Amino acid sequence: MFIYKTLKHTNIEILHQTFLSAFSDYQVKTDLSLWKFQQMLQRRGYVSCLSIGAFKNNELVGFVLNGFRNWNGNPTVYDIGTGVIGEYRKQGITSTMLLSVRELIKEKKVEQYLLEVIQSNSSAIQLYKKQGFEITRNFGCFQLDKNKYKPITTYKVEHMDKINSTNWKQLTEFWDFTPSWQNSIDSINTVSDTFIHSIIHFDDTIVGYGIINKKTGDIPQIAVNKNYRRKGIARSIVTDLLKNTKSCRVGVLNVDDESKSTKEFLLKLGFEYTIGQYEMISRL
Repeated sequence: MFIYKTLKHTNIEILHQTFLSAFSDYQVKTDLSLWKFQQMLQRRGYVSCLSIGAFKNNELVGFVLNGFRNWNGNPTVYDIGTGVIGEYRKQGITSTMLLSVRELIKEKKVEQYLLEVIQSNSSAIQLYKKQGFEITRNFGCFQLDKNKYKPITTYKVEHMDKINSTNWKQLTEFWDFTPSWQNSIDSINTVSDTFIHSIIHFDDTIVGYGIINKKTGDIPQIAVNKNYRRKGIARSIVTDLLKNTKSCRVGVLNVDDESKSTKEFLLKLGFEYTIGQYEMISRL
């Protein structure tokens, strides 16, 4: 018999070990150290009392890790990760956990439930559709080996410790699409000290920016003012970003399929397409 309850009293080490076990045979290699796991939870707004675990003889065998924030103006819960240890699969645990989450977050007046799922994971997509989720966007994910990149710097790049709210208001006008949850302004600001913020100014005006994780090489955002594109600004920013991460591989996750210019730019620089994801949402 399984017992379902929130993860309020489950410590991070147990969550981490169960996470690694549940994702050991995942389509994408998941090799998160404890500090990376903690950073992921913090960045994505993890809330233990809105997350559900499945327990067997007091052992955590399945989980739905959830974050909570306002998303597009609506109180939203985000599925950071859902998993079940291999030997306990095909017993209805995931469906029961998701139903438990829905009941839990309805009580909290949450208006929508958001997640991302790998496009080739047909069984998970089917399950989410049965739970009332609908596909809202198609995302592509890209990776680059730094050793294969040809650095070019045309413009001087400066660094900021953190982007303030005034600058963010300006920078959002550069976007071709709204970043996904994990790449959002809130996610970046939550762990801003883990990032390098690379900025290019023309006189006193910001014309382009990029952000990279100093250790992992994750690039959550890069954008250039639409009036200053095709001048080498983005390339100069990418060159600077690569200099400022310890990782040998850098990644850009969740590029909206509608943004052909972003995809073409990344491929031109030598990034390789790795996987596709669906963004899915359920209105509560």
